[in-house]
Amino acid sequence: MEHSENVVFETIVHGATVLATLTVLWREVWRLLTRFLKLEWCEEQRVCNWSPETHYVGKILLSMIPVFIVGMFFKHQVEALFGEGLLLVGIMLLVTALLLALTKFVKFKESKPVGYLSAFIIGIAQAVAVLPGLSRSGTTIATGLLLGVKKEEVAQFSFLMVIIPILGECFLDLIGGDFSVASSGISATALICGFVAAYISGLFACKWMIALVKRANLAWFSLYCAAAGILSIIFASLAK
Repeated sequence: MEHSENVVFETIVHGATVLATLTVLWREVWRLLTRFLKLEWCEEQRVCNWSPETHYVGKILLSMIPVFIVGMFFKHQVEALFGEGLLLVGIMLLVTALLLALTKFVKFKESKPVGYLSAFIIGIAQAVAVLPGLSRSGTTIATGLLLGVKKEEVAQFSFLMVIIPILGECFLDLIGGDFSVASSGISATALICGFVAAYISGLFACKWMIALVKRANLAWFSLYCAAAGILSIIFASLAK
C-alpha cells in the first residue's frame, strides 16, 4: 500500500511540474514542435540544412542519454541512497552550493549557445543530480554556465531537457501496474491539493530561476543551499 501511495503521489506531482514548465515555456515548446524536422534552404551554400529547432531538439535528446542510462541500469542503487539519511543530503547540498558559487567567479569574454558537446555534459550533470540533495536545476544550470553557455539559454535548456525524462518515468509508472488511485489510499482532495501545490511552486521556480540566471546572480541560491546543507549535516550528527 505504501509503495502504491508513493507512486501515485509522485506521478501526480511530476505531472504538475511538467505542466508548470510547459505553461512558462509554451511559446518555445510550440516553436520546437512546429518546426521540428524542417529543412531550410541556404542560398549561400546552395543546400538544404536542418532548422535550428531541429538541432535544438537533437541537443535535448542527446542530453537525455546519461539520465536514461542511470534510470535503466542504476535505478535501484540510486533509490537505496535515499535511505542514507540527512548526512548525504547535506553533503550534496554543499556540492550544489559550491557549483553555484563557482559561476560567480568563472567568467567568459564571450558566451556561446548550447552546443552538442555542452548539451551532453549538462546531461551528465542531470544524471548525477539524481543523488539526494543535489539540485537538478541548480546543478545543470551551473554546469552550463561553467561551460560558457549563454545565461539567456542555459536556464531554459535546463527546464526543457527534463520534460521528456519526467514524462517517461510517469508513463512507466502508469504501465507498470503500481499506479492505482483507487487502491492508493490517498483521497482525491489530497491528490488535487498536491497537484495544485506542485503546479504553483513549479511555475514560481521556473520563472524565478530563469529570471535569476538572466541577471547572473546565483549567489543567494548558493547561500541557501549552503545553509540547508550545514543544517542537514548538523541534524544528522545530532541524530546519531
